[in-house]
Amino acid sequence: MNHANLWAPWRMAYLRSIADLPKEGNATADDSNFFRVYWASPEDDERNLVVHRTEHGMILLNRYPYANGHLLVALGEPAPTLADYDLEQRRRFWTLVDAASRLVRNTLNPQGLNIGVNEGSAAGAGVPEHLHAHVVPRWGGDTNFMTTVGAVRVSPDALESVASDYRESITRGALEA
Repeated sequence: MNHANLWAPWRMAYLRSIADLPKEGNATADDSNFFRVYWASPEDDERNLVVHRTEHGMILLNRYPYANGHLLVALGEPAPTLADYDLEQRRRFWTLVDAASRLVRNTLNPQGLNIGVNEGSAAGAGVPEHLHAHVVPRWGGDTNFMTTVGAVRVSPDALESVASDYRESITRGALEA
């Protein structure tokens, strides 16, 4: 049997960074809410994989994606639940989710999308103090044995390359309704 190599170099950066992650119960709001940090640092958008920013929120690539091109959407102002935002903030949030969905469709042409919000740690929220949505492009057969056997996900493209594709697509009008 001749095995082909499957390269996912960003996974090693993740594996090496695990030791640097805040320990459960020891993290402060200042060091665990990367959305707040990214929001306060627009000059670092490229490094932080923020692909679109408005005066109220941002769309960015998930560093640990479920699938290639997985986006996160968050308002700049943190709140733990959707109900903690007023009606106008909720409208802005969903407008950004809609923009992220168009961006994924117009850039990657997936066969489907998963769009979800996890409120609270028990629901799977990685940053429970800052509500955010996941917009995940999906293709038939995009999951494989690696998740089950190796407890890892394999993404076929580098995050920086996908971010560049998204930014270029935005300049071509991908966010237009």
